[in-house]
Amino acid sequence: MDVDIKRLPDGELDIMQALWSFGGRAKSRELEAVLKESHPMAITTLLTMLGRLESKGFVKVRKEGRTSLYEAAVKEEDYAASQSRRFLDRVCRGSMSAFAAALVDSGISREDLDELRRLLEENRL
Repeated sequence: MDVDIKRLPDGELDIMQALWSFGGRAKSRELEAVLKESHPMAITTLLTMLGRLESKGFVKVRKEGRTSLYEAAVKEEDYAASQSRRFLDRVCRGSMSAFAAALVDSGISREDLDELRRLLEENRL
């Protein structure tokens, strides 16, 4: 991942995660329905935030008749990779051992650590 993808504020990230949950394309009403339980917001607020995401290059808008279809312009995996790299560089000063220590100190479960070890041993990371 060579592109530096800027960090999104939590509210915009919530919308992107909802969009990614639809496979990267959805209508505003679909997003509103998904967000209603965990992050309720007025449709006008959602539309404003989708507009911000579009101006930042995270979302593309396509008209389908009178409806707009929102498409993710950034893949979830690319965003996660970019933010992980940013965390490693900025917070851990590029130190993998500091990153690993922070991960362990975060309270990660033994099962998660075992899964991480397995993925590393299987060369899947």
